[in-house]
Amino acid sequence: MSLQEPAVADPVSPLAPIAPAITGPKKKKRRPRRESWVAHDGTVIPAVHQTWRTALRKDWRLYSFLVLPLIFLLIFRYVPILGNVVAFRRFRPGGSMFGDEWVGLYYVKMFINDQQFWHAFSNTVVLGLLTLLIVFPLPIILALMLNEVRSRTFKRTIQTLSYLPHFMSIVIVAGIVFQLTSVNGTVNQIIEATGGSAITFMQEPSWFRTIYLTSEVWQTVGWGTILYLAALTTIDDQLYEASRIDGANRWQQTWHITLPGIRPTMIVLLILNIGTFMAVGFEKILLLSNPLIYSTADVISTYLYRVGIVSNSISYATAIGLFEALIGVALILSANAISKKTVGASLW
Repeated sequence: MSLQEPAVADPVSPLAPIAPAITGPKKKKRRPRRESWVAHDGTVIPAVHQTWRTALRKDWRLYSFLVLPLIFLLIFRYVPILGNVVAFRRFRPGGSMFGDEWVGLYYVKMFINDQQFWHAFSNTVVLGLLTLLIVFPLPIILALMLNEVRSRTFKRTIQTLSYLPHFMSIVIVAGIVFQLTSVNGTVNQIIEATGGSAITFMQEPSWFRTIYLTSEVWQTVGWGTILYLAALTTIDDQLYEASRIDGANRWQQTWHITLPGIRPTMIVLLILNIGTFMAVGFEKILLLSNPLIYSTADVISTYLYRVGIVSNSISYATAIGLFEALIGVALILSANAISKKTVGASLW
């Protein structure tokens, strides 16, 4: 009996076509699971990947508080953006709320050639710069001064007195300003008592900016110190102790420790103030100004009020308002980019 050798398959010829390999569907890459951690007693606590649906289902009571603020932002902040189309359409009272006919850049060319608008624009820039240079640094200075006060009673008294004007209505503040600066007011009484003559403050354009900035400082500086005082509490006391050991005095500690510690807060507030650079206080200026001092008191917001509401030129006022908004967006984006590159602190 002969033994038969097992049959061996013929080797595949190198010229023979090779069937393509059948591959299944590519599997999606799973997100790496979060590592678990070990508690103090040795218990392993696995990390739980929580989706937004799970979080919403778990904490729906907390998320329900966001409903009203979101509705408010939607109705009063985002829906009115649609009305900017009126800047390119002719609006007639009683017609469509989005204008009746398309006019393109007609109203844009109109305010570009309007000298009265550019006069209000220049007043807005001057008041905005003065507010930024004078009013913005004062809360920082006041917060640093209050931080050096050791008497808690005196510190709280100063804080309370400086906060109170913020809660006053603009109408009350304007009334106080009128009473102080009138011909028979307190300021003129002091001037006459020292041998001077009474000044008609609210009828002379040269005095408006001084009066406005003074009232703005009195009303806003105290309230502005709250954020800086809160930022000062986050600075580690060990830094001051180490600097005292090295022989640093109070001025050196303030310059090298305190100011760098509150620098992120300062940068964020500065960017926000630059973003509202063109929106100089409308209510206060409207209440304090009159036709005799329009040469220095008329700003874009009051000019828009007279053109849009009083004169009923809605499309023209919308074009100016859109131009002002674009300037504000450009300013806040530029300030944020410059701050991010130079200082390293920014809003986003």
